[in-house]
Amino acid sequence: MSQPCGTDAVGPAPRLIVSDIDGTFLNSADRVPQRVRDAVHQATAQGIHFALATGRPFRWLQPVLEQLAVRPVCVTSNGAVIYDCAADEVLTAAEISPELMEEVYYTAQDIFAPYGGVSIAAEYAGYSVRQDPTELFVAAKNYAHTWADSQFITAPTEQVWHKPAVKFLLRNPAMTANEMYALLAEHVDSRRAHLTYSIDAGLLEVAAPGVNKAAGLEYLAKHLGVDAQEVVAFGDMPNDIEMLQWAGLGVAVENAHPRVRQAADMVTGSNDDAGIAEIIERWL
Repeated sequence: MSQPCGTDAVGPAPRLIVSDIDGTFLNSADRVPQRVRDAVHQATAQGIHFALATGRPFRWLQPVLEQLAVRPVCVTSNGAVIYDCAADEVLTAAEISPELMEEVYYTAQDIFAPYGGVSIAAEYAGYSVRQDPTELFVAAKNYAHTWADSQFITAPTEQVWHKPAVKFLLRNPAMTANEMYALLAEHVDSRRAHLTYSIDAGLLEVAAPGVNKAAGLEYLAKHLGVDAQEVVAFGDMPNDIEMLQWAGLGVAVENAHPRVRQAADMVTGSNDDAGIAEIIERWL
């Protein structure tokens, strides 16, 4: 059960601070609040590691990084890809097989047929931000994008799963992600695939089994020589839950999904009120 940030139960300073990006690190204007920038700068100056953990592919990090003085190793694509921003290097990538994507697609089509079915897309691992972005994302011709991004190619549905991917996307614009998840989750074996969502719009994200932000964060922590109890993590959506539960201190922002608030150790201010800075400043 989470407690409000007004308590003094944040404990000793962590060795690693990790934040989700959208709805947590960024405010509603998609900017990093100055108070958050200052807190991160001061924390890293004290020797505390900082990282971002996001559902975004690493090629979408630049608008965030350009607002910061640090270039950290980041957990991207919901834990499937660990990316070193300073070196422009993918450290590891976990992929879902074409066969499993095909199986999940036909299962989803059967379940969502009464609601208009699903359209699909796939995100590939990549290796550099300098790579042609059209090589990294392919969508079925009827796929309704949730973000205004023209850097992709379209293909017949059966070609979307032509090679392994780090993320397989299921889209139904007429539904919410929560509604989609409630219908599909019991039909996707968690031992074979991980199902989650990171926005309210009707979009589900499928990854390899065991792949989530917690798994990515565990890899990153080992890479840095940091124990789980020395990590504080911030988040707002269901794809953050495993990460918040894995970290020594898991903090939800005030605007977080109810499931995330329930899973967190404590709740801080909203993303528009620089909520994560409220916690970080206690260690400065």
